Amino acid sequence: MPAAFSRFETFAPQEALARALLPHATEANGDGSHDEAHLLRVWKNAAAIQREEGGDPSILLAATLLHDCVSVEKNSPLRAEASRLAAEKAAGILAGLGWESGPIAAVGHAIAAHSFSAGIEPVTIEAKTLQDADRLDAIGMVGVARCFYIAGRMGSALYDSDDPQAAGRPYDDKRFAIDHFHTKLLKLSAGFRTRAGARMAQERHARLERFLAEFSDEI
Repeated sequence: MPAAFSRFETFAPQEALARALLPHATEANGDGSHDEAHLLRVWKNAAAIQREEGGDPSILLAATLLHDCVSVEKNSPLRAEASRLAAEKAAGILAGLGWESGPIAAVGHAIAAHSFSAGIEPVTIEAKTLQDADRLDAIGMVGVARCFYIAGRMGSALYDSDDPQAAGRPYDDKRFAIDHFHTKLLKLSAGFRTRAGARMAQERHARLERFLAEFSDEI
């Protein structure tokens, strides 16, 4: 029989760095939208972009694995600070592993700038790549699944049965999951930073539109 797949193979040839960082990568808060599987998907996206766009793979991997090392719920008033808090925590983790200040700062910038809500402009290729890779996980079919999963955690309804298309009301994604497509998800593909990421985003954006059309038809 073939040997069992190890998740560390996903990070080849940087398995050693992944082994050192994964224990610090997530907090045990039960959030299945920001768990280890999310990190694996984001790294897969980031690695695909890096192969076309370049950048330091060690900085990119460290930033990817630590970008959610501080967890803040979507409805928390601290949500916009989550990526900055994660960057600060990541700096301490990497310093403990003997990293120098320059690479630590590069990782910190990528982490701080990845968040949609933080509003920080990414200026390095690693930061642009991580932002694109993380946003790719918010669109397409995985994005659909995460949207409804998070809505369930927040206690939101699927949609407004009186006005599902929001023809006579403002969108309210705190109350209705399907409104989140209009307030955020359908806007994400326009803001990608790399050519490779933008190309991948267009494919996933089309899946979002197909899902929304078929969902609307069924309801």
